[in-house]
This record gives sequence, structure tokens and C-alpha cells, in this order.
Amino acid sequence: MMYNHTMPKAKVAITVDEQLLAVLDRHVAHGAFANRSQAVEAALDAWVSRLARTRLATESAKLDAREEQRVAEEAREDPWPDY
Repeated sequence: MMYNHTMPKAKVAITVDEQLLAVLDRHVAHGAFANRSQAVEAALDAWVSRLARTRLATESAKLDAREEQRVAEEAREDPWPDY
């Protein structure tokens, strides 16, 4: 879910552990990111994407495969192949 560069942006103030900030600054200094804001935005984007994948996996695990197949077969004339 890469963030969209055309979306409106808002400024926020955060408090960050000094050691974590030093690591972030090293990545910025080595050119991984243009600045702290881009680094933090990329990290937030990755976190939100991971949450979405985790939620999808959690919700998918709740499905009953046999019931899903039964419902799907009701809409088909020929049965599903055995796997």
C-alpha cells in the first residue's frame, strides 16, 4: 500500500526514543530516505499494510472451507475438482 504522494499531508509532532532516532538519521544520511518525514511516513505505510494483511489472514482463518465450497457449488452446475 504505498502512500500516495498527491494526498494532502498533515504535520504531527512525535516523541521518539533517541537511539531509534539515531538509527533513522543514519538511514537518512546514507540516502535511504530524503529526510526524516519520508522515513517515518514509509514506516507507517509498511505498518498499516502489515496490519491489513494480518487482518485478512485472521478473518480468512475463520472461514469454514467445506461451507465455502458448498456455497460456491450451489452457483455452479458442475462440481469442483478434488484437490
